[in-house]
Amino acid sequence: MELDGQPLSLAEIAAVAHGDTSVTIAEPARQRIDRSRAVIEEIVASDGVVYGVSTGFGRLADVHIPRDELRQLQLNLVRSHACGVGNPLSIAEVRAMMLLRANVLTLGFSGIRRDVVQLLCEMLSRGICPVIPEKGSVGASGDLAPLAHLSLALIGEGDVLYRGARVSAADALREAGLAPAVLEAKEGLALLNGTQAMHAVGGLALFRAKRLSHIADIAGAMSLEGLKGTPDAFDAAIQRARPHDGQRAAAEHLRWLLRDSEIRESHRTGDPRVQDAYSLRCMPQVHGAVRGALRHCEDVLLTESHSATDNPLVFAETGKVISGGNFHGAPLALALDYAAIAATDLMSISERRTDRLVNPDTNEGLPPFLAPHAGTHSGFMILHVAAVSLLNEAKVLAHPASIDNLPTSGGREDHVSMGMTSALKLRSIVENAERVFAIELLAAAEALDFRRPLKSGTGVEAAYERIRALSPPVTEDRAMSAEIESVAAAIRDGTFDSGFETL
Repeated sequence: MELDGQPLSLAEIAAVAHGDTSVTIAEPARQRIDRSRAVIEEIVASDGVVYGVSTGFGRLADVHIPRDELRQLQLNLVRSHACGVGNPLSIAEVRAMMLLRANVLTLGFSGIRRDVVQLLCEMLSRGICPVIPEKGSVGASGDLAPLAHLSLALIGEGDVLYRGARVSAADALREAGLAPAVLEAKEGLALLNGTQAMHAVGGLALFRAKRLSHIADIAGAMSLEGLKGTPDAFDAAIQRARPHDGQRAAAEHLRWLLRDSEIRESHRTGDPRVQDAYSLRCMPQVHGAVRGALRHCEDVLLTESHSATDNPLVFAETGKVISGGNFHGAPLALALDYAAIAATDLMSISERRTDRLVNPDTNEGLPPFLAPHAGTHSGFMILHVAAVSLLNEAKVLAHPASIDNLPTSGGREDHVSMGMTSALKLRSIVENAERVFAIELLAAAEALDFRRPLKSGTGVEAAYERIRALSPPVTEDRAMSAEIESVAAAIRDGTFDSGFETL
């Protein structure tokens, strides 16, 4: 991939994060980087006083730093800010973070040398992955602690993952034939100020959440067939009367999944269903609203992927270096909290359908808890309990992080975004949601077995076959944890719905 400060879609970010794509800097970007660096070097040569170039940081912005201490200033900045805690981010999340940081640096607003950006690209291309703790960022001035750990590896300090082992950054760079960076004026700050940690974690989680919005249609259609529901509520005329894009797309997807259903034909006249419960009837409205929410969040992240988010910004055409607040994570924090709420609601409607499948008061024509011999066997009783547990945790996590604020840096940074917390919560919610939908799919497939020899809609049958490749029918009670995880993994990596029509 050639970086030129271009917009990066979630799919493009995920491809680099999970792959081994080489990354280079486009020639126009090289020229922009060089021009902005020339402005910084002129300021240093003239002993100008500019925040982050020749001053301290945060509350210490009024402290002037002599020219002979500027290099030490940047080194100290990186070292002092590398104080993240907790589990390390995944390799995919770190690779996404490196890609995003490199891309915005190529915009030419940061005053960093081209060699430093090139080193970041080389590390990404050669599979040198900094070990970055996931906690410690409040999302303003950007993701300081995570980006400091990233920068620490660039200067040959801290640990990295390289060729399957955790080693020192110095050793990995040496083995890869790369020299660590020696940071000059402003370069530490240019690396640390930004929203790329929350963007990487939240963006990859959002990418998974978007897949779940399609999985929800598949699981819901399968549950509808298992419960002998009616697809009348998905009629195109109803959607035209309330023309939200997501609602229309979800309804069209459901109609596609349910086409040519023998189960539907079997009860069209003899056992007519006027209308179903909301968790079945209102799938276009709920699934569609989630699609709309996630699309909005994706738009926010797309804009952020080609935005200069450090401070101060260097405007080479005028020679001005201006302090501002583009590092503030509010746009992402609010969007990721919105995505978390949407994903939790998607889990909620799924859990209600699972309950209808197993509940003897609502699953007319199916055995209690889908058990082959109810009483002796418990069937899917505890799978539903697990889904409720996962949903409860998601509901707690869906509380917005972005509404909180605690001043930092001696009160200079008196309103922060908490965007990294929003991203980490979204990741946990999506992980729970993948398991909740795995449970619904398993239960719905079991319900379809009790409707045989009738076949369900063409798309539903395809999904049923994929479930049965991972989990055979439950003819007697067995531990189901591994099968839930297998289906969840297939959802997560995209193999479950690969080849399905997605709208």
